Amino acid sequence: MTNTPISPIEAVNAAINSHNPFINAGIVKEQDVWGKGVPDVPTLNAHASNQVFKAIEFVRKSQSSQDKVTSIAITAQQGVGKTHLLSRIRHELEKVGCALFVYAGGNNYTDLNFVKYQFQQTLADSLSKTGSQEVMQWQEIAAAMANEGREKAFTPAELVKKFDKAYKKNKDVINNLQKQVIKHKSDADPYVLRAILWTLSETQAPYAIKWLSGEELAQSNADELGLPNPSKTNQDREAEALKNIQQILNLVGYYNSIVICFDEIDVKNNSTEDGFPTESIIANFVKILHDTLENSALSQGVVILTVMLPETWRDKVNSIQGGTPDRISKFTQRKPIDLKFVSADSMVQLATVWLRDYYTLKNLIPPHPLYPFEESNLREYGKNKPTVREALRWCADNFKVEEEQLPGDPVQRFELAFTRESELKFEEYIEDSSLIAEALYFGFNTLKGQTLEEVMIQEITKDILPKSKNNNFINFKIIGNENGKEVKIGVAVVQDSQFTLNACLKRLNDYQTFDLTRGCLVRSQFKIKQMKKTAATYSLLNELILHKGGENVDLIEDQIRPLIAILAISQKRQNYKLTEEQIFDIISKNNITFDNVLLREILSDPSGNMPDVDDGLGGLFDDEDDNMPDVDDDGLGDLFG
Repeated sequence: MTNTPISPIEAVNAAINSHNPFINAGIVKEQDVWGKGVPDVPTLNAHASNQVFKAIEFVRKSQSSQDKVTSIAITAQQGVGKTHLLSRIRHELEKVGCALFVYAGGNNYTDLNFVKYQFQQTLADSLSKTGSQEVMQWQEIAAAMANEGREKAFTPAELVKKFDKAYKKNKDVINNLQKQVIKHKSDADPYVLRAILWTLSETQAPYAIKWLSGEELAQSNADELGLPNPSKTNQDREAEALKNIQQILNLVGYYNSIVICFDEIDVKNNSTEDGFPTESIIANFVKILHDTLENSALSQGVVILTVMLPETWRDKVNSIQGGTPDRISKFTQRKPIDLKFVSADSMVQLATVWLRDYYTLKNLIPPHPLYPFEESNLREYGKNKPTVREALRWCADNFKVEEEQLPGDPVQRFELAFTRESELKFEEYIEDSSLIAEALYFGFNTLKGQTLEEVMIQEITKDILPKSKNNNFINFKIIGNENGKEVKIGVAVVQDSQFTLNACLKRLNDYQTFDLTRGCLVRSQFKIKQMKKTAATYSLLNELILHKGGENVDLIEDQIRPLIAILAISQKRQNYKLTEEQIFDIISKNNITFDNVLLREILSDPSGNMPDVDDGLGGLFDDEDDNMPDVDDDGLGDLFG
C-alpha cells in the first residue's frame, strides 16, 4: 500500500494566502443554477430535494389526469440555501434526464403587469438551456417528437447535426416532419409544434425560440419558418401568453416531466399598478397554471416549486383566498417544506466539498482534507445552527494559515501580494459580473480627483436612484466633468444570460430616470458576438450605442486581471500588513489604474460603432453531404437516412 503524496506545505500555504474560495461563496446566483453549479452537500436539506424527486416520480407514474400537475412550497430564511437546493435539483435532472427544468427568478419579473408574457419568455429561455443529452432542452423535445413512431430513433445530437443539411437538400423536410408529428398530436397548436421542430435547425433555432417566447420576428424570418407574425403590443402579448404557455407545456409535458421553479418571490418594492406585490402575483399565477394545464393520463406531468421566506408564506400567501395555498403546496397538503440550518455534521461536510474542489483546481494535496481548518472547530461552529451563507462566511474568515514572514518594505509586500493575486485563473472570475463590477468600482475610486480621457473624476457612487427601478442592474455611476460639462456615466457589467442583459440595457438606455449622460455596458466580446441581429437585446444595444451615445466595452484578460488583483489586495490588506493609504499610494505611484486600458475605455468618448454580432449566416458555408439519398417514402429520408 502506497501513501498518497502530500504537496509541499509552502505551496499549500501560498495558495491559501493568494486565493480564498469562500469569499462571496454564500451568494448563489441564477448563473450557478444553470452553469457548473456550486459544491453541494447532498445530505444538507436532502428532505426537500427528495420530496421534489418523489413528486416528479408521482406525476410521471400516476394514471389519473387529476394528479399530473402538483406543487411544493419551499420556505427558508435568507442564506439558508434555497438557491443551493435548486442548483442541486437542476444538476441532478441534467444528469439523469427525468425532467426538464424551468427557472423563474422573482427578480426577472420587472413589470408585474405583464407577468404571463414574462413567464412565456422565461419558459422559452429556460428550455434553450442545455439538458441531459448535451443539446438544448427544446431540441430534446423536438427529437422525441420527430422520433415518435419510427423504428429507428436518432439521438437529439444526431438530428441537430443532420437537420440543416437535410433542409438544404429538401426544403419540404420541415413540412413533412410536421405532418408526421401532427398525426400523433392532432390537438396540438400546429404553429407551436412547428416552431419546436425548427429548434433542430442550428441556424433557425434562435428565431424559433424567439417566436416561442412571444416576440415578433423580422418578416423574412417568419416567412422562412412558416410561422404567423402579427405586430402586437405588450398588452396583446400578455393577453395571449397564458394560451401559449398552456400549449407549450401541454405539448412538451407529453414527452417529459417538467419542473417549474419560482425562486425568491419576495421581491421588495415591486408591485402592479393596482398595488399587488410580487408574491401575490406569482402565487396567483401558480394557481392559474395549476388549474388550466390540461394534462392527459399519458402526460409525464408538471411539478411547480415556489420558494419564499417563511414569513411570506405565513403572513401573505397562506392567507390568500380562493384555494391558492392548496394549489401552491398540493403535494405536501398545504404544508411547505422548510429548509434546515447547518448542523455540526453538515458543517464538516460543507467545508470538505468546497476544499476538495479548491485543492483539485490548484492541483494540490493538503496535509488533510479539511486543512487549514480543524474538524473540532468546524463542529463547534456548526452547533450554533448557522445558515449556509453564515457557515461559508465563517470559512472565509478562518481560511488562513499561520502568519508568514512578509518583507519589511510595504512596496515589496504589495508586489508579493500583486503577484499572488494575479495568479487567479481568468475562467474563475470572467463569468462573475458582481466581482468584475466591484473591481471596476474600486479601480475608479483610486482615481478620484484625477483626469483621464479628458474626464475629471469627482465621484463614484453605487447609490443608483430610484433603487426599486434599478434593481441593482446598473452597478455604479461615475460623476465627473468633461471640458466644462457634467458627465454621469452609468456602468453595468453583464456576463449573465440574454434575459439579464435585456433588463440591464433597458435601464442603461433610460438616461432620464437614472440621471445619466451616458450608459456603458461591460460585456465580453465573445458573448456580444452570440447576439442575433433580430434579438430584442440587439435592438436595445443599437439604441444605446447609435442613438444614446453609449458604448459597449470588452473584457480583455490582461486589462481586468490587475484590477481583480488590487481589489483582492485591498480586501486582504490585513493579511499583507498593508493599510488602505499605502495601497492607494502604491497604485497611484505605479499608475496601475491610471494607465489601465479598460478604465480608460469606459471613460473615453464612445466610438459610436456597433460591435460585430452573429449575422445569421451559420451553416451557409458548411460542406454539404453529397451522399444523401434523393428520395424516400415520407419525405424525411434526408433527415433520418
